[in-house]
Amino acid sequence: MSEDHLTRREVLLGMAAVPLLESALEAQAAASSVCFMSTVDMARLIRAKKLSAREALAAHLKQIERVNPQVNAIVTLVPEMAAAAAAKADEMQAHNETLGPLHGLPVAHKDLFETRGIRTTFGSPLYKDYIPTEDDIVVDRIRRAGAITIGKTNTPEFGSGSQTFNAVFGATHNPYDLTKTCGGSSGGAAVALACGLVPVATGSDTGGSLRNPAAFCNVVGFRPSIGRVPNPKAAFGWSTLSTSGCLGRSVADLALVLSTIAGPDSRAPLSINEPGELFARPLDRNFRGVRVAWFKDLGGVPFDPRVRTVVDAHRKTFESLGCIVEQAEPDFAPAEISFRTLRAWNSANTYGERLREHPDAFKDTLKGEIEEGLRLTGTDVARAETAHGQVWRRFQAFLEKYEYFVLPTTQLPPFDVNTPYPTEIAGVKFDNYIDWMKSCWYISATGNPAASVPAGFTPEGLPVGVQIVGRDKQDFSVLQMAHAFERATGFGRKHPAIA
Repeated sequence: MSEDHLTRREVLLGMAAVPLLESALEAQAAASSVCFMSTVDMARLIRAKKLSAREALAAHLKQIERVNPQVNAIVTLVPEMAAAAAAKADEMQAHNETLGPLHGLPVAHKDLFETRGIRTTFGSPLYKDYIPTEDDIVVDRIRRAGAITIGKTNTPEFGSGSQTFNAVFGATHNPYDLTKTCGGSSGGAAVALACGLVPVATGSDTGGSLRNPAAFCNVVGFRPSIGRVPNPKAAFGWSTLSTSGCLGRSVADLALVLSTIAGPDSRAPLSINEPGELFARPLDRNFRGVRVAWFKDLGGVPFDPRVRTVVDAHRKTFESLGCIVEQAEPDFAPAEISFRTLRAWNSANTYGERLREHPDAFKDTLKGEIEEGLRLTGTDVARAETAHGQVWRRFQAFLEKYEYFVLPTTQLPPFDVNTPYPTEIAGVKFDNYIDWMKSCWYISATGNPAASVPAGFTPEGLPVGVQIVGRDKQDFSVLQMAHAFERATGFGRKHPAIA
């Protein structure tokens, strides 16, 4: 429903006007209508005083109370702190103070982001009682944009792996099938959005952690260019593997949030010197004559036939937008060396000392990766950096002919929530816990911006995402194509039944 047709009475149903409702079912439906409103529309309604920050918070707390116990997406909830912030937000508006783009919107932060005064566990027993004294830059920027922190979302131990479970909080379940995984490592964030628990959710991505859970949960995930959302505290300041970002129920929602967390920071050496406000522009664009490269098999990477069927059917979708689509792909072989080695090297640098002090506090997959990193020699790292440069140059040369590269976000649909990671796809067996994620981390190795957009469902009703990759630092261009695809297909408008 548009803002013009949404009356204040309709907005208030299920919140301040709950006593006037004739049934609890009616109240639930009314609250859900607020919770599944677009982030863009919710921000407009709050600004227009048709919805208060306190009313928005009440609706989402009601939705969390009803749905979160089934999915375990939000693992730390701070309702009193949020209520105080919402009251202050409404007072600001009453006094005609300057309002940020996200004024009054509830936000949940991935439990890898430090939040001042709010428990941050990193999914590890070592930090189960840790309460930071400072905010991560993403948390700080979203707060300054007016959003209200409502809690923290679940993540794998130290964000390691694309299956969201840990020894502190357990597993997060896929809302489309509670027996399946939601992906990861921003799994709690994706589920929170899919279930209407929050309109704004932050995340991060090394090997696919913003894109994989988006595909598994039928929301939009976007890995921005390195430096678009700077990390001034990164131990490896020149590393191009990891980046912070956000997810959304639509591309426009995601772009609004990205506009508040993107932007330069002089403390980050790879920071992109462009203002985040660029992402608040209209996303519409004519794609007639734009050249799109369609994936083949990424050099022998296995794909579940159900995923291939859904994604391949969308070649005609891009053609309907006016694109010239050709099957072509670059050689990603150097990514096999660069990503694996540099990831292990980073893990060893970040967690090596803690592993020596607490050898039993790490899950086996992460422990093995740290130990692999500790065994690396200078020659190993030099070889990986050389390969990293090769894959980057090959991909940029490839995209001189094509403006976009399109491929599946994931190689298989959501799998059993009790399975730590898939050990094979289409008969191809894996030796490593990240082998099933190559369709994401091959792209991570290039550093190029990439979006995962809802593309449909398997015969069992499990979500599938299509991945749209753009040219170096052309983040807005990727979001424009993702927006066009989203409008042409509409799969993102479907919500899980439990929500």
